[in-house]
Amino acid sequence: MPPAIAAHSLTRSFDGGFTAVDRIDLAVEPGQFFGFLGPNGAGKSTTIKMLTGLLAPTSGSIQILGEDMLNNPVEVKRHIGVVPEGMALFGKLTATEYLHFVGRMYGLDKQVTQQRTAELLEFMGLANEQKKLLADYSHGMGKKLALAAAVIHGPKVLFLDEPFEGVDAIAAGTLKSMLQGMIARGATIFLTSHVLEIVERLCSHIAIIDKGHIVAKGSLDELRAGVQARLAHGEAADPNAKLTLEQIFINVVGGESGATHPEQELQWLG
Repeated sequence: MPPAIAAHSLTRSFDGGFTAVDRIDLAVEPGQFFGFLGPNGAGKSTTIKMLTGLLAPTSGSIQILGEDMLNNPVEVKRHIGVVPEGMALFGKLTATEYLHFVGRMYGLDKQVTQQRTAELLEFMGLANEQKKLLADYSHGMGKKLALAAAVIHGPKVLFLDEPFEGVDAIAAGTLKSMLQGMIARGATIFLTSHVLEIVERLCSHIAIIDKGHIVAKGSLDELRAGVQARLAHGEAADPNAKLTLEQIFINVVGGESGATHPEQELQWLG
């Protein structure tokens, strides 16, 4: 079985000679909950845009479920769902109208679209907001609707760019349960988030990108073992400590990305 997501030497450069993503290789196996991490400006959103066909790569290849994204973009997009960085909702529609539009766009028949729309709005806690225009939705409500639109067709691969941003704790718990249910049924999820606690709780495998390069990838246990082995040579290393994802992340990219050290604190703040 081919990887659910595969990228080889994926590169994206922009005018002026800036390379946001530089020859990265990725392989995400079917059924994985995959976390894609990096500091601001590292190339996360650019990578997701290329993997989902929203941005053409400068060079390299992308396969989703064994299909070539660059040669068969329409066929690939039938099987994926995307919650993009900016959500891209149509403000003059209601939630029901928007989900009906998305369902029919994916080729669902009218009855199935209506049934899934009602179920999703109820599940997302938006059933009482059906008459409100999306332009009047809060940021968190928009996030929930964007996720509903991304899964209405039952995608085999789901890409999520900061899906929990602005979502309250109760709704976040509901969404996490839904995503874990999708994984249990064989879907593949590619998640990027700055909330490392959520990534650590949900994801089985992780890649870290910094300055356009993949600097670490593997299972959480593999990343933890790699960092602990490196720290074992340090004076303050505790061989019995179980590193959190935040500690792993800081050790992998903190120094190179200009993380603030104690001597760099602003002394005039209090």
